[in-house]
Amino acid sequence: MFKQIVLIMALIVAAPLSLAADSKTNPKYEGIEITVNINSAGAEELAALLNGVGLKKAQAIVSYRDEHGSFKTAQELTAVKGIGEGLVTRNLDRIKL
Repeated sequence: MFKQIVLIMALIVAAPLSLAADSKTNPKYEGIEITVNINSAGAEELAALLNGVGLKKAQAIVSYRDEHGSFKTAQELTAVKGIGEGLVTRNLDRIKL
């Protein structure tokens, strides 16, 4: 019983700390406006500057752009396989055309 109480208390104390860590931005970019032009950036730049976009998704964006032409809106990114509404919404302030 004592072990369970100690475990519960530890979880209560640790939970807010882990949530706070998730909500912080990368200190490397704190105070810097990060934007990327999805019509001209290469895969490496897209992967580095868009949240939730790794090299594979970034390459898919570039391939789609090469095949279909420039994006007219940020929402058009959802036509790229692996890119959903949530990812676009999360990056709206970073995406430039």
